[in-house]
Amino acid sequence: MPEKATYIHGTDAAEQDRLVELNRLTNGPFIEFLDVQPNSRALEVGSGLGILAGGVSEAAPDVQVVGVELSPVQLASARRHPGVAYVRADAHALPVGDSTFDLAYARYLLEHVGDPGAVLAEMRRTLRSGGRVAVMENDVTLMRLDPPCPVFDSVWAAFAIVQDQLGGDALIGRRLYRLLHDAGFTRVELSVQPEVHWHGSPGWIPWVANVIGNVESARGALVRRGLSSELEIDAAVGELRSLMGRSDGSCLWIWNRACGIR
Repeated sequence: MPEKATYIHGTDAAEQDRLVELNRLTNGPFIEFLDVQPNSRALEVGSGLGILAGGVSEAAPDVQVVGVELSPVQLASARRHPGVAYVRADAHALPVGDSTFDLAYARYLLEHVGDPGAVLAEMRRTLRSGGRVAVMENDVTLMRLDPPCPVFDSVWAAFAIVQDQLGGDALIGRRLYRLLHDAGFTRVELSVQPEVHWHGSPGWIPWVANVIGNVESARGALVRRGLSSELEIDAAVGELRSLMGRSDGSCLWIWNRACGIR
């Protein structure tokens, strides 16, 4: 078993609220990407609050979703849905049988695990022949804010470093093709899911608030490891709050996606 990575964001109430809003912002396009078929079985690895699992179970008739989540805090808060069953387990050792699912997917998970290749191999094992895998992940260098926020940029670079020190990978999105290829998937395809927000657009305030939440969730680790100071983080958050109110403010962010076939 690979060394366990430490989840950078934690599970306190503020982080749970951020995840609810992030689901609201991103679930629709991701569920479309999953191409859920009627009468299918889907495995969700890293269910978090279970909001996505519920949406997937409703994406087509008679879909059954099994959600795997390690955190007992997240499982306790997960939203219950008649089409979803949850199990507590480590993504590196999925407690399901071989060739069980038509679809296996993970989102915002591979960046947080000790061995993403092993997780993908486990996901492949659970798929029937011809089954589909789909993942979506970060590359935190793909953030563009305007007008510039230089202190935030510095803290954001430190965020990637501290996640690496905790055993994760904030840049994993750029490696998805290779990871799926090496895990044995065929017909691997890449795509992106953009976040394009500007002052006055519906997602502008929620999206910048999500970025602030990311910084705040890593504050303790950044300070303890000497990568940023409290003053620097306060200044970075201040830049983002000021950006929210600017009539000329905008943000571009790219999620990296990949899919493949067993």
